[in-house]
Amino acid sequence: MRLHVDQRHERVLELVRQRGSLRVAELAAELGVSAVTLRRDVEALAAQGRVHRLHGAVVWPGDTATEPGPRQGAAEGTVIGMIVPTTNYIFADIVRGAREAVGAQGGRLVLGMSGYVDTEDPVQAEHLIAGGAEGLLVAPSWFGGVPVAGQEQWLLDCEVPTVLVERSAPAGNPAAGLDRVRTDRAHGAAVAVGHFASLGHRRITAVLQEGPHATQISVGFHAAVQSLGLEVDTGAPTVREHGDYEATVDYLTEAVRKRGVTAALVHSDEDAIVLVPKLQARGIRLPDDLALIAYDDEVAGLADVPLTAVAPPKRSVGELAAKLLLQRLTERRDGRAPAPRQHLELLPELRVRSSCGGKTLDS
Repeated sequence: MRLHVDQRHERVLELVRQRGSLRVAELAAELGVSAVTLRRDVEALAAQGRVHRLHGAVVWPGDTATEPGPRQGAAEGTVIGMIVPTTNYIFADIVRGAREAVGAQGGRLVLGMSGYVDTEDPVQAEHLIAGGAEGLLVAPSWFGGVPVAGQEQWLLDCEVPTVLVERSAPAGNPAAGLDRVRTDRAHGAAVAVGHFASLGHRRITAVLQEGPHATQISVGFHAAVQSLGLEVDTGAPTVREHGDYEATVDYLTEAVRKRGVTAALVHSDEDAIVLVPKLQARGIRLPDDLALIAYDDEVAGLADVPLTAVAPPKRSVGELAAKLLLQRLTERRDGRAPAPRQHLELLPELRVRSSCGGKTLDS
């Protein structure tokens, strides 16, 4: 049913109020009207001071007297490039957070993808800069999450300001001086271990993927185990180590039945969802025989047995990284001395569901 113009205006205001900013084309598609019609609506609302129209985006005016950071529209016309290895998994929400933050200030986010090929990162950067990007948000395709063998050099040579996203460089590496925003995954693993301990579990294990976040998760897991005086069952294989999940299922079955393991942290929740029915087929019940916490919370709540999960603040990572980069660009344009570099680490939260027993989100 087609909305009356007054109803459409109210719906526009509702959506922009909820999200802070929206592209005109996205808003038109959501309301099922033409871009021309939507532009007329936005112009009418902007003339009344109820929204701002900035470079193809509609922005909620907000309370500029109390709003922190750069004013709305401060980056009008600015093009920000963002390089990610994929738009799947955590990066979908990270990109959304960055896009919304840039759009709220009148800028535009342009995306490049590397496909987890490290040599593609500088190629994408060159392409984005040639297309007008004034700064870059970058999640490089560093397999272990940190650069090796000079993988960081192209970033150091980059002619525009850059902010690392969900990546870091170790102390002593030249790239350690770059701004960065990432999830404190070690903290997330420690929170999971603490939850197991609070439920009375004394012997636990972790089954992790190889990849950029494995080291952080493992460090946090083992630090918390030591701090809380728990026991770890060693010898867990990497998830999908042999091209399937059978090695992991064999390991967990033996750990529960023969070595007294009662809880496991699994990264990621997609892998955990695959493992659960395979364990059930072996007679391992969740949470009666094995309490399970997944890591990432992309789809954990949709499992047959809804999975307790560590949830990184994905959208906030993208938002804060974009705001930090916009701050650097403002400093450069105004000729101001740059503020100290920043390393921001955001803490994940634990979302408790049925796979651990006890009180859940729905309790």
